[in-house]
Amino acid sequence: MAHYEHWQELATPVAEAAIARIRATGAQIRTQAPVVRHVNDNADDWAKMWQMQVSLGCVPYYMFVERQTGAKQYFELPLVRTWEIYRTAIQQVSGLGRTARGPVMSALPGKVMINGVSEIAGEKVFVLNFLQAREPSWCNRPFFAQFDPTATWLDDLKPAFGADKFFYESQLEEMLTRTVLDCNAA
Repeated sequence: MAHYEHWQELATPVAEAAIARIRATGAQIRTQAPVVRHVNDNADDWAKMWQMQVSLGCVPYYMFVERQTGAKQYFELPLVRTWEIYRTAIQQVSGLGRTARGPVMSALPGKVMINGVSEIAGEKVFVLNFLQAREPSWCNRPFFAQFDPTATWLDDLKPAFGADKFFYESQLEEMLTRTVLDCNAA
């Protein structure tokens, strides 16, 4: 897994040679990066980066949402903006570059992908699903959050359609309680 945040990281002969040497061993290189405000927060940079990666034999894999670490507030973007960047960038690449999944949040319950924004029964919502989850049965099960133009992370979202919790939350709470109990017993 290679981590490239901007196409300029790939634009030198040294970077191209390093990728070629790794690939010459038979290794496959997949790529990932977060969307970072002030660094790669526009669709054209992502599209160019994915196109360059494909031309170098790399496989675009994940576009992540900036994690809740360090100077997150300086680098984060609203989820809707991150989704717009992904949507616009993916439209600019060939099918070979459309292997990039995103935007994805690596959150406590699992890897949550923002599939889009929609209106259902008169309510504007984020359409989400798990690519990976603490409980495998949660994967590829769409769920919906109230649209919030300022939300920057899963914890900022509220369930849509008047629900008190997202479908996975009670089970996640049970899992965490069991883990704490198991740790205390040990």
